[in-house]
Amino acid sequence: MKRLLKYFGLSAFTCSFFFIILTFFSCGETNKTAEEISKIAIDLKVNRFDREFANAVPEDIPRLKLQYPYLFPEQFPDSLWIAKLSDTIQTELSDEVHKAFGDFEQETEDLESLFQHIKYYFPKFKIPNVVTVTSDVGYNNRVILTDTLLLLGLDNYLGKDHHFYKSIQKYIAAGLDKQYLTSDIASALSKKVVQYPRNRSFLSRMVYYGKELYIKDKLLPNISDAQKIGYTTDEMEWAKANEEQIWRYFVERELLYSTDAKLDRQFLDPAPFSKFQLELDSESPGRLGRYIGWQIVRAFMDKNTKRLEQLLKLDPDEIFKKSNYKPRK
Repeated sequence: MKRLLKYFGLSAFTCSFFFIILTFFSCGETNKTAEEISKIAIDLKVNRFDREFANAVPEDIPRLKLQYPYLFPEQFPDSLWIAKLSDTIQTELSDEVHKAFGDFEQETEDLESLFQHIKYYFPKFKIPNVVTVTSDVGYNNRVILTDTLLLLGLDNYLGKDHHFYKSIQKYIAAGLDKQYLTSDIASALSKKVVQYPRNRSFLSRMVYYGKELYIKDKLLPNISDAQKIGYTTDEMEWAKANEEQIWRYFVERELLYSTDAKLDRQFLDPAPFSKFQLELDSESPGRLGRYIGWQIVRAFMDKNTKRLEQLLKLDPDEIFKKSNYKPRK
């Protein structure tokens, strides 16, 4: 280090001064962006269909059908919906959601902040009509986002230990918590703006998921990395502590450009753990390939001046080569 300072004719004091100045401007730019985002006007209305249905009487069904036609398929007669009003399971679902979410005030604030960030980075995005529902714990479709509508199945966010989830595999139930709600919405958005790679290499797929997670860095700056990827705090710490070993495993086994589909099941798809076929498997969280892809995209953006929309269009190989990614030790 001293040789470098001498070569450039810089003292340690001078370098420290420049570092402070760079940090100051970086923080200033971040604060300026946050201020601009906070000024974006959002016309958000949350329609609590779950509460309306919970409080409805048979005479309300025609009105609800008129207001929410997409929630009442034509092939089902009114008698089915009337019977559901007094169904014990439906009543318990509604009660448990009400206990967990109450007036939905905090969640509404979180949604407003999320939509402000989305409008800042994707100006053409139109704020959808937000409707909260119960879905008979249909966790595979707990968030549905269309061009005009955002459906939120709140009965899928009652906490991993809720008795509704006893028959669900633990690694899935772990994600059924309200702390992941905005993260799931951001994931739904990312599927609309990030194109799945035509190149079927493992590296391309890792970077694809890395882009999704980097979108969350921008849209959800106030939540933890664990919430973004759907890990517990301990799982996040495990991934960070073992990043170098994970990367070495991928490189030494020449997996980066492999098109073997089973790598998805091992390292990308939701699973109780990643499958290195080693003793440490049971200690590891699932989806570690997504975590590595995330770090590659972060490394690229740290070294290259690109807007978010530009990043999303870039080829995975270009991102990887220009990232000069080095895993943390």
